[in-house]
Amino acid sequence: MKFLTFSQDGATHLGAHTDAGIVNLSAMLRESIGGSADVPSDVAGLIEAGPEMLELARKAMQDTTRHSANRATPEARVLAPLARPGKNVFCVGRNYRLHIIEGNLAAKRDPNDFPKAAEFFSKPWTTIIGTGDSIQRHAKHTRILDYEIELGIVIGKGGVNITRESALEHVFGYTIINDVTARDLQKRHGQWFKGKGLDTTCPMGPWVVHRSAVPDAQALNMQLDVNGEVRQNASTQDMLFDVPSIIEQLSAGLTLHPGDVIATGTPSGVGFAMIPPRCLEPGDVIRARIDGLGELVNTVIE
Repeated sequence: MKFLTFSQDGATHLGAHTDAGIVNLSAMLRESIGGSADVPSDVAGLIEAGPEMLELARKAMQDTTRHSANRATPEARVLAPLARPGKNVFCVGRNYRLHIIEGNLAAKRDPNDFPKAAEFFSKPWTTIIGTGDSIQRHAKHTRILDYEIELGIVIGKGGVNITRESALEHVFGYTIINDVTARDLQKRHGQWFKGKGLDTTCPMGPWVVHRSAVPDAQALNMQLDVNGEVRQNASTQDMLFDVPSIIEQLSAGLTLHPGDVIATGTPSGVGFAMIPPRCLEPGDVIRARIDGLGELVNTVIE
């Protein structure tokens, strides 16, 4: 199932994406449980409610005769599926071999200097926007604003010291993330947080696909284009550290909670490594696609 958060008539709702459009899953769950029932109003609420609510959502969606009566209106607006996680968005740096090589060459380092362990950083929740929202150029603060398509992991079952063997049991689903980065700030401040933490620089969505609909997270094609020009084109099989390894390493001594989000790194093709470098500018339209996870679209503004 493809779960999403959307706004309609001044309220936020949990939705599901179908071939015919968005279904108001909050309304369907309320009908199933009872009119006064407390039901999730977004994806975070569904995850927090646990397996029983997820099963009720599945059953509600199986009743296709109710879909048309609970269809979202044309004015409905898709929001970031998880607009304010309990923690910062966890991120993995340098996790695709060709991207590591292009970054090393741009920085005049040994091209084969690969990380021995996952390199983690984070982005604050104030960076998060949804599909259709605008990315601020932040020209007063950065000369080199760049894009990075990434597979996002959404945690469904919390835990600490999670083993590689049990890691996928803790995954609720997957989404698309664009880890927009101010490259000069990233370099200037040494630690990556500032260069990764400007407002509106974590487009996410358009929805979260439940893990049951993603047979192999390491076999997903991913592509990003800017103004129709393909810049990144790769597969998640190229990750240096795969999804179970990332969860195992991140959760070592650090408790993950339901609704936590992990961005898993980007492949080659980023703008700063091009010759000459090509940064994002106002008017640029960025489209990020991953097999089965939809398309995340954002426009850069002043």
